[in-house]
Amino acid sequence: MTTPSYLKKGDKIGIVACARIISQEDLQPAVDILRSWGLEVVLSKNLFNTSHQYAGTDSERAEDLQNMMDDTSIKAVISARGGYGTIRIIDRLDFTLFKTHPKWIIGYSDITVLHSHLHHLGIETIHATMPINFGKNKESTDSLRKALFGESVNYETETHLLNRNGNAEGELIGGNLSLLYALSGSVSDLDTKEKILFIEDLDESLYHIDRMMMNLKRSGKLSDLAGLVVGSMTEMKDNTIPFGKTAEEIIADAVNEYSYPVCFNFPAGHIDRNMAIYFGRKVKLSIGEKTTLAFK
Repeated sequence: MTTPSYLKKGDKIGIVACARIISQEDLQPAVDILRSWGLEVVLSKNLFNTSHQYAGTDSERAEDLQNMMDDTSIKAVISARGGYGTIRIIDRLDFTLFKTHPKWIIGYSDITVLHSHLHHLGIETIHATMPINFGKNKESTDSLRKALFGESVNYETETHLLNRNGNAEGELIGGNLSLLYALSGSVSDLDTKEKILFIEDLDESLYHIDRMMMNLKRSGKLSDLAGLVVGSMTEMKDNTIPFGKTAEEIIADAVNEYSYPVCFNFPAGHIDRNMAIYFGRKVKLSIGEKTTLAFK
C-alpha cells in the first residue's frame, strides 16, 4: 500500500462536500482549527451549493472532488460531512492523476465509499472525524491532527463482555456497515481475506444489522478475516416486537463459528470520541485484559 506524504505546516488541505449540504456557519469552526494547525485551507468551488439534501448536484460534487484530487498543491482532502451521496459520484471520478500523486482522503460514514474504492488502488486513507464534528471532542480532533502529521495514533481500550481474545496482524479495512453492504458486488467491494475488518453504524434497525451481517457472512467476507474490530453501533432502532438482541450480540453471533479475535466498543464511528485510524495499513490487534490496536 502507498502511504501519502504526511502534512507539515504551510501545506494545503482541501474541503469538499461529497454528500449532504453544509453551511459556511457550520464549517467555520473547523476552518479555524485547521488553520491553527498551520495549514492553508482551500474550499471547493461548489462547497455551499444545494440540490435538495445534497451539497450541489452529482456533477458539482464530483467536479469539486476531482479538482481537489488533481490539484497537486493540495496535500489532503477532507469531506465536510457525511450523510448520503458519495456512492452517486464515485463512478464519475478519474483517479489517473491521483494514482501518481496520492494524497490523504479523510472522513467516515458515507466516505466509506472512497475508503473502499481507494483500497483497490493501493492507497492508504484516514477514517476520522469530519469538519461538521470538529467541536464535539478535542481528543478526536487531535487524533486526526496526529494522523495527518505522522504522529503515533496507536490505541488501548477497555475490555468488552463480547470480546474474543487473541492476537492478529493484517491490513485494516472497512468503515460504515451500511455502505459496505451497499458496495457489495460493485467495483468498490472489498476483499477481506486475511484483513482486519472495522465496522460501525448509526440509526439502523436491528433486523437490518442482522441482514447486513448475513450478507457479509454468505458472501464469504467473514470467514477468512484475520480479526474484527467493531466500533460504535449508535442509536439502533427496534420494532414493536423486539428483535431480541443488541447490535453487538447480532455481530457476535454472526462470527461465532470463527476463531479470530473480535473487539467491541472501539472508539470510532458515529460518536463524539471518533478516533482517527489508517485504512490500508498493517496493524497488530491484541485483545485480552485490554485491547490494543498498533499501526506498523
